[in-house]
Amino acid sequence: MPIKQNIKLAVDAVLFGYMKEEGVSVLLIKRKIEPFIHQWALPGGFIHNDESLEDAVYRELEEETGVKINYLEQLYTFGDVHRDPRQRVVSIAYFGLVKPESFKLFASTDVEEAKWYNIKNLPKLAFDHKKIIQVAIERLRGKIIYEPIGFELLPAKFPFSDLEYLYSTVLDRPIDRRNFKKKMMKLGIVTELDEKASLSSAGRPGNLFKFNKEEYFRLKKQGFTFEMSA
Repeated sequence: MPIKQNIKLAVDAVLFGYMKEEGVSVLLIKRKIEPFIHQWALPGGFIHNDESLEDAVYRELEEETGVKINYLEQLYTFGDVHRDPRQRVVSIAYFGLVKPESFKLFASTDVEEAKWYNIKNLPKLAFDHKKIIQVAIERLRGKIIYEPIGFELLPAKFPFSDLEYLYSTVLDRPIDRRNFKKKMMKLGIVTELDEKASLSSAGRPGNLFKFNKEEYFRLKKQGFTFEMSA
């Protein structure tokens, strides 16, 4: 029996960033072509015949936002029949974490603007991108408990309060600060430095901390499992 099929394949990228003043944000682009012209969407587009899925998402990110990153993980495949008004389009979404201050955003090709939006204050989104972002948020909340990915969102050196605030923000609930710090330090993957944080209006500055990647990977090789129920 002949197979009738006319399906396009696309990629979309969900990049999360974190700034203490702004909270957890996602990178969006404003479209300047139909469909959904002048509406916000995730960076992404159609895959070229001669490129891999990963190459396509890296290319689209760089073309539409100016962001170059080394790692994205596959999130989910979205294939509702009517998700794109033009024709049947299946999108493979990718998920990643970056430090927004490390990039200068610029828009090109079919994009008017690229901008970070707090995940709690998203604009109206094109296609099914609201659904894609929600799936990515749930993935982020699950991963941050079982893998130390939160450190990817922080500076190399940080006050411990920033780590606490990050977990509270991502999980969208308060954490037991004393037990959180006790457990994190007991794991041995956070090192306290003999350096002080910048003085703030809150009072005496505390010491800075850093993520000890070498110790984490050493422990992981021995069968250690990170688990941080906050």
